[in-house]
Amino acid sequence: MKTAVSRRTALGLGAAAVASAFLPLEVWAASPKRRVVVWSEGTAPKNVYPNDINGAIADALKKSLPDWEVVTASINDPDQGVSEESLNMTDVLMWWGHKRHRDVKDEVVEAVFKRVNEGGMGFISLHSSHFAKPYKRLMGTACTWSEYKADGTSVSITVKEPDHPICKGVKDFQLPLIERYGEPFAVPEPEAVPLDGVYTKPDGTKAPGRMGLCWTIGKGRVFYFTPGHETYDDFFRPEVKLIMANAVKWAAGTDRQERSTSR
Repeated sequence: MKTAVSRRTALGLGAAAVASAFLPLEVWAASPKRRVVVWSEGTAPKNVYPNDINGAIADALKKSLPDWEVVTASINDPDQGVSEESLNMTDVLMWWGHKRHRDVKDEVVEAVFKRVNEGGMGFISLHSSHFAKPYKRLMGTACTWSEYKADGTSVSITVKEPDHPICKGVKDFQLPLIERYGEPFAVPEPEAVPLDGVYTKPDGTKAPGRMGLCWTIGKGRVFYFTPGHETYDDFFRPEVKLIMANAVKWAAGTDRQERSTSR
């Protein structure tokens, strides 16, 4: 059945078509906002992180990445905060866990792995999430450190690869307290270690410790960041906020896009 169109409507449609032809190219090229999901298990002390660690990170990302959709998720949410629908809309998943690694369902682990390996989603593992089941699945190794000590150790963090996108704008800095994770770290050889570090123990002796490591797993990018113990305010520190924002953009592959558009 044919639908009649009035002369006025036809003229209006024609005018709209002509006007749209003169729209700037960037309007036609506009795409939906990129999406980062910041996940945590809700076990951080409220006196340090009133809105949990995912809340602290998300608040900072909303300011530094205004063109992104920033979403928080928790193990207490439906589908443990990472439903298949959510994952399919997500460009980068950030993960902080500590006490509830075993509670993460195997089907969640496999869904995250598939989304990274086959779908190209970025994955950022924070501090004690070296033991997170999704991270271990991505690494395929034990992901253990030789020791774990929260004994008053401090750390000097060094920008080892200043040209790496994660280090953009970052200067060497110190954290007055850190839970020390002793090398070696039982993970595959990273493709980059943009952030290095030296621990200073309470007795004054020093020990090396890598602070930021990168891999490509299938089609996705993975970043591990050593600091972030729940009793320290690391995620409120400006240097760490900058690293988190840079890591999100790197994990999403925006640096690859910038290079391709500049050619």
